[in-house]
Amino acid sequence: MNIHEYQAKQLLRDYGVAVPKGGVAFTVDEAAAQAEKLGGPVYVVKSQIHAGGRGAGKFEGKPKGKGGVRVVTSLDEVRESAGDMLGKVLITKQTGPAGKEVKRIYVEEGCDIARELYLGMLLDRETSRLTMMASTEGGMEIEEVAHATPEKILKVSIDPATGMTPEDARELALGLGMEEGKQVDSGIKLMLAVYKAFIELDASIIEINPLVVTGNGDVMALDAKMNFDDNALFRHKDIEALRDEDEEDPAELEASKHELNYIKLDGSIGCMVNGAGLAMATMDIIKLKGGAPANFLDVGGGATKERVTEAFKIILSDANVKGILVNIFGGIMRCDIIAEGVVAAAKEVSLDVPLVVRLEGTNVEKGNQIMADSGLPIIAADDLGDAAEKIVKAVKEAA
Repeated sequence: MNIHEYQAKQLLRDYGVAVPKGGVAFTVDEAAAQAEKLGGPVYVVKSQIHAGGRGAGKFEGKPKGKGGVRVVTSLDEVRESAGDMLGKVLITKQTGPAGKEVKRIYVEEGCDIARELYLGMLLDRETSRLTMMASTEGGMEIEEVAHATPEKILKVSIDPATGMTPEDARELALGLGMEEGKQVDSGIKLMLAVYKAFIELDASIIEINPLVVTGNGDVMALDAKMNFDDNALFRHKDIEALRDEDEEDPAELEASKHELNYIKLDGSIGCMVNGAGLAMATMDIIKLKGGAPANFLDVGGGATKERVTEAFKIILSDANVKGILVNIFGGIMRCDIIAEGVVAAAKEVSLDVPLVVRLEGTNVEKGNQIMADSGLPIIAADDLGDAAEKIVKAVKEAA
């Protein structure tokens, strides 16, 4: 689950991370009131959407206008910036061409920036350890730094027996070129606080970009991004309450309500598969055969007929879907349950695109019989390669 920058900063502030003062606003008047509380003389007005690159982004219809993050020096400019942002669609390299509507902004005090750095924390799957990363290249995307100058990325792999230690944090602080004394001490305090927040809140990533050293030597989070492990949200009702459903894809949101793992993609062949690995293989083979998957959808190992029906309807809610491939390996998930769900959904939505189904495993004969008796134009497949070829061909012929 993602949250907004201002929400992430409040959580980090609660753990002792230094962040600039600021407040959220949903209207122009609220933005001006927040600025008055701060007192100036410099304000930063930030669009709040779940996407990076806001400062370099452009608002729809104004390709040469100002971006979604602006530094201003008067209340009138705060009002003007808020008016330019609220209710407008901001397009960044992370939103794609559709962009995202700005429904809230964050008004923050200005900061005396001496240096911009990068700090991030995540689970490194190569080492199976939590890892804190840092770089002197603050303000840049860490992927670009890793590609162009990987030597500028510092990492500390955290021993799960000890947790992050002051020595770990000191190593990173010195590696970033922080000066002994106030800067290093401030850096150590911030890093240990980030680690504690990550652990206690069941975060999946914390990214501070830029992390800044101020003119007086303080180390501060100028931006903040936090993601959380959905599977742990039952332990954090306060975190779950921060969810902004307006920022989520409607189909993905609906899927989550039915315990379905769904991610919308840009292709034309809808996929319904049980198991994440099988779903990835299915999408790969569709590409290999000349098609393009429209989604990732894992119905899981214990799906019911009703859940399968909902999955089918979610796939078809995408207007780009011109055909559907169902690929099921029946283990815990029985093939007859999938077949019943497919038939029920196809009848309910009046299916008008080609449908290829490949079943294998538990109760496969019964599942195939259910589909054969349905009276629906379902194309059966012998294996995954055969299924991919058939759906790609059927979509091309129907175009």
